[in-house]
Amino acid sequence: MGGNTGRRTARAASPEELLSGRHQPRPSQLDPYKPHLDKRWAEGLTNAIQLQDKLQDLGYRGSYQTISDYLRPRRCRRIRIVAPTPPGVRQVTGWMMRHPDRLSDEKRRQFTAVLARCPELTGLHGHVRAFAEILTTRSGQHLKDWITATHADDLPGLHTFATGLEKDWDAVVQGLTTSWNSGPVEGRGNHIKMIKRQMFGRAKLPRLRKRVLLTAIRPVAQPVTTTGQV
Repeated sequence: MGGNTGRRTARAASPEELLSGRHQPRPSQLDPYKPHLDKRWAEGLTNAIQLQDKLQDLGYRGSYQTISDYLRPRRCRRIRIVAPTPPGVRQVTGWMMRHPDRLSDEKRRQFTAVLARCPELTGLHGHVRAFAEILTTRSGQHLKDWITATHADDLPGLHTFATGLEKDWDAVVQGLTTSWNSGPVEGRGNHIKMIKRQMFGRAKLPRLRKRVLLTAIRPVAQPVTTTGQV
């Protein structure tokens, strides 16, 4: 301890007299306005530029930086509440196209909230569920009533879909009524394309032809051994 420090400590009448240095608070032009600044902050005015304008009307001639430095600890303590992100178009579409029983409670709650805010979307959801019922129960005899109901609502996108169904009416009704469909044909075509990709660059046309013919009469799950050429 230096001599000056010892003398200053001995002469001090209270501990406050020893509290000096560059880290101690100094008088500021903002001091007379701090109560007003605290009041406006509590009222919800947290923009430093607007607060500076208010204080200048009261006679404050200090800088903006002084106000910003005074408010910085408050900004660090302030909790920012971020609203949840609203569901996107694809997410809502997925909820609508999925069976209601396969939605979790949280997704069902969110979907219900979305429908409550949009009457048009609620109407669309009703038509989608009605068409799904026709599709799964093979009740194509009700398709005409469904199309009439869709045209009664202002849903242009659904009108386009319904018009497309009417262009090939007989085939659509048969597909929604009977158990016959083009599924097996489409599946066989995809299977042939898969074989072609597997044998690309490995064999010529005769071996590819043999494998296609053999797999046509055997279950797909069973491996087919092709030796030699036809």
